Parts: sequence; C-alpha cells; structure tokens
Amino acid sequence: MTTTALPTTTAPAPRPIDPEKLMGFVFRAVDEVGASLNTALVVMGDALGYYRSMADGTPVTPSELAERTGTDEHYAREWLAAQAAGSYVEYDPATRTYTLPAEHAAALTDERSPAYLPGFFQIAHGTVRDAAAVIEVARTGDGVGWHAHNGDVHVGCERFFRTMYNAHLIGEWLPALDGVVEKLERGATVADVGCGHGASTVLMAQHFPQSTFVGSDYHAASIETARARAETAGVSDRVRFEVAPATGYSGSDGGQGFDLVTMFDCLHDMGDPVGAARHVRETLAADGTWMIVEPMAGDRVEDNLNPIGRAYYGFSTLLCTPASLAQDVGLALGTQAGPARIRDVATAAGFARFRPATNTPFNNVLEVRP
Repeated sequence: MTTTALPTTTAPAPRPIDPEKLMGFVFRAVDEVGASLNTALVVMGDALGYYRSMADGTPVTPSELAERTGTDEHYAREWLAAQAAGSYVEYDPATRTYTLPAEHAAALTDERSPAYLPGFFQIAHGTVRDAAAVIEVARTGDGVGWHAHNGDVHVGCERFFRTMYNAHLIGEWLPALDGVVEKLERGATVADVGCGHGASTVLMAQHFPQSTFVGSDYHAASIETARARAETAGVSDRVRFEVAPATGYSGSDGGQGFDLVTMFDCLHDMGDPVGAARHVRETLAADGTWMIVEPMAGDRVEDNLNPIGRAYYGFSTLLCTPASLAQDVGLALGTQAGPARIRDVATAAGFARFRPATNTPFNNVLEVRP
C-alpha cells in the first residue's frame, strides 16, 4: 500500500502595517461613530424643538434651552455639548453659551429652505433602527418590504423629498420636459406612481388646477395620509389616490391614456421595474411623457465614490435593495442604478426615446417617451 503525502500549506505572511495609516483609520472610525450618533441627536433636536428655539441666533445656556423647550436641563446640557463638538452649534467658553449659526438654522429649521435637512436625518435614523432585519435577510437573499419599516423611514422620506419637490419640481423639473408644462396648464391627466404621502401629487395639483391627478402606492397607510393631505390642501376635487402596485394602477378616465406619468425616487425600489415600465407604456397616451426622478448617480461605481454616493449606497444596502428583494422578481436595481440601467429598463418595456432632462446634486430627472 502506497501513501501520498498531502501538500503542506503555510499561513500567508502577515501584511506589513503602516502605523500612521492604522491610527489614521482608527481616528477616522471614531469620527464615524460620532457622526452615527449625531444622526439620532439631530432627530432629537428636531423633535424636542431645540433647533427651533435657537433659530433666532440668541446665545443660550443649557438651562435657558431647557426652559425654552420644556425639557430637562441635564439632557439639554449634554446635547448642546455634543452639537458643539460636531460644529453644529458654536460654543463661547467666556459666557458658556451656545449659538446656532444662521446658515445651520436655515438647514435645520426652515421647511421652506431647499437645504432643509431634518427629514434626511430622520430617514437615516429609521433605516439604521431596522438594520438587524437586513442582517438576517442578507444571509438568505430575502428582503424587507417598505411597509415593514418603522415610521421614521416613511415620515422622514416624505419630509426629505418634499423639500426637493418644493425647490425644483414646478420651476425646474417639469419645464425641462418637452411640452409638458403647456399640457398641464391646458388640462392634462397625470398618474403619480409610488406617490407615498402624496407630496409631489398635491404640489402639482396646486400649481395646475386645470389638470387631474391619480396618485398610487402599494402602501395603504401612505395612501391614507396622502388623501388627508389632499383634503387639507384643498385639491381633493382634482386628485384621487388609490392603493395599487406600480404594475397595476388604474388607467386614465376615458381610456385615452395619461398625458404624464411620474415616478419620483421609487423605480429603483420596485421588485419588477421592467413590469412597471410596461404598465406605464400601456397606460400612457401616444404622445405622453414618462418622467422618472431617481437619486443622483453615475453609471459606474467609481462615478459615485463621493459623499452623496456614500449616503445613497448606504440607503441602497439597508433600505432600497431589501425593498426590491421583498417583491416579485426582485431585480434590485439599487439606489445608485445610474441612467444607463434606467434606460435599459425603459427600452425593455418598449420605449423608444430616453434623455436626461436635468439634474440637481441629489437627483437625476429623466424623460422617456414611446
């Protein structure tokens, strides 16, 4: 009997470590932990009225902030110190007071400002709260549906994107589409697919009273909120909302097809974006327009290695990709899909014309036609 010696294996030699690079990374990680905690601190400051009470620029002590907001001084003290350490507020050691700079006040308290940020922090906070569920499905390939997330995700998403729509939708995005504003002013039929709380639908209805709008979303709780928002805004006579998937929303009244179909920051979340695109093609008028608003992204990973791409890849991993994988097909385009992949979706659904219409630092606006 002969035996064959097994090949011997040796452990790979340890890679050399540059001590300066190591410590540089460690201190960067410390800063990252502080930034992660600050997400919750901003949500806290927004919820308790800390920022709003400081918006006039008057320096405050912890006791004064606590008195203004009806909160406990111990928490106000620690919160202010944390905000000063992160340069969100300024600290004067001579008077031991804290001041919120005017620019920071605009971003943290003024809902009319295009830089208004609390919703961005709120959706991030809610997304991280649900990370444990994503860790589990990453082992199985399953998903986590949009409806399964906590309220900070839903409310924060609407607050953040409403800021974008208020700043850009009427004055920049719609005018960038060929002939669409003229149709809306005369009286057009519009389907707003994946409308969530209806911020985009209501805003368009307010500015184009001759047109009629149908908002749809599969998330019933969001549609309830959207109906209430339309009633409050006084546009319920020309807006209706329905619970429906993107592959099955109702066609236009009269059967002539919609003049405009919009999808705001939702196509990449869909399990079957090609199926949704086919339904758009079926329900769109022959001379209609499909407006797709997607998160700002280039077509290659290297195009997106920047602060905005970093945030959006984080949302893609923890929120958008799990949402797609929880649905039929589960294509999982991802938040950073980029225009080329969106074009592929449109082409697969039978659309012939596709062009980038305009963009902002946070969004790509795409025009698609039959």
